Amino acid sequence: MESKPTIAVLGGTGDLGTGMASIFARAGYRVVIGSRSKDRAVDTARTLSDRLKVSIGGDSNLDAARVADIVILSVPYASHDSILEEIKPVMAGKVLVDVVVPLVPPKVSLVQLPAAGSPALVAQRILGPEVHVAAAFHNVGAKKLQDGERADCDVLVFADDPAVRQQVVELANLVATRGVEGGALANSIAAEALTSVLIAINRRYKIPGAGIRITGLPPIEAR
Repeated sequence: MESKPTIAVLGGTGDLGTGMASIFARAGYRVVIGSRSKDRAVDTARTLSDRLKVSIGGDSNLDAARVADIVILSVPYASHDSILEEIKPVMAGKVLVDVVVPLVPPKVSLVQLPAAGSPALVAQRILGPEVHVAAAFHNVGAKKLQDGERADCDVLVFADDPAVRQQVVELANLVATRGVEGGALANSIAAEALTSVLIAINRRYKIPGAGIRITGLPPIEAR
């Protein structure tokens, strides 16, 4: 039986990171939470492990990435590039799933596309062709994940390699209603920008986690 890959969640001490780490650990993946503060990562991992009765590790961002097969980058936009530069030496041959959205406080409900372009494309440029970069989970609200439930939305998944897209779709199927392939990595800018739109919807309608649903696909049970 083929073993499941090890997943590192960098920025794993935040709400979205801990939610995803919890779901993947419960699904049988080996999970390591990464943080700039190793002590904070270890404390968070211990708390989750005790609550969920599973084993989750904690380490620095670099050492978490070192032991992983799949690295999920879920950090503030301001930290995006510096963390990629830090982990680059240990990333060859691995999959990076970029979750980062270009939010610019205080106007996070306003789409403000960065001059450098999509964070996922920036990640590919920084890490180089020997790393398989995908982008996903931009529009997932953390609240339901914290409650141990799937997010009530579809997850758009982008990558230039179709096999990598499918691998990340399988992870998205655990986190939300369904993972949906959205095409090449360049398309990820649409989902990244959509996050600001959803924040504006949350504020206008006073709801905790607006999401998206792709219509016209076969019923989930038939997939």
